[in-house]
Amino acid sequence: MSIYMVRHGETDWNVVKKVQGKTDIELNQTGLNQAKIVSEKLKDEQIDLIICSPLKRAKKTAQIINEKLHCPIIYEEGISERCFGKFEGTQVPLNEVEKMWNYQENANYCEIEPIKDFFGRVYQTLDNVIEKYPQKNVLVVAHGGVGLPVHCYFNGIPEERSMTDLFLKNCEVAKYN
Repeated sequence: MSIYMVRHGETDWNVVKKVQGKTDIELNQTGLNQAKIVSEKLKDEQIDLIICSPLKRAKKTAQIINEKLHCPIIYEEGISERCFGKFEGTQVPLNEVEKMWNYQENANYCEIEPIKDFFGRVYQTLDNVIEKYPQKNVLVVAHGGVGLPVHCYFNGIPEERSMTDLFLKNCEVAKYN
């Protein structure tokens, strides 16, 4: 079994560095093009199933990728983006971003979903996928934030630091075995 992780294509909020979270933003033209490029990149991989966040930006990315793969898509709330509460739609200072993504600190303020709760939600979804589809190669199409717990699920949680350097770029692919 292999798990492939793809972050959705670019949105207008990505361009201006606004926090999206649960806000349901569409892909922009660059994002649509990025999804077509990653579709070409993945077309020869043996992917059996796509598990996708139900947010528009991830759904559209998965649909474009699937034009080459032709496999079932399952929409899964467990891999929707983290809720960033009052920070959604704003440009957040770097020191706040670092605080939000520090697992040990587990910041709980401004209605942000605590990182340990968020990781637990994503880990439970991965556990379910691995249990239900043990012989399948699965493509997860989700969000920058979701890429962090997916990475940590397979590689462990970094000690004593923020994880912002682990974010996937828009339509970047990571593979885990």
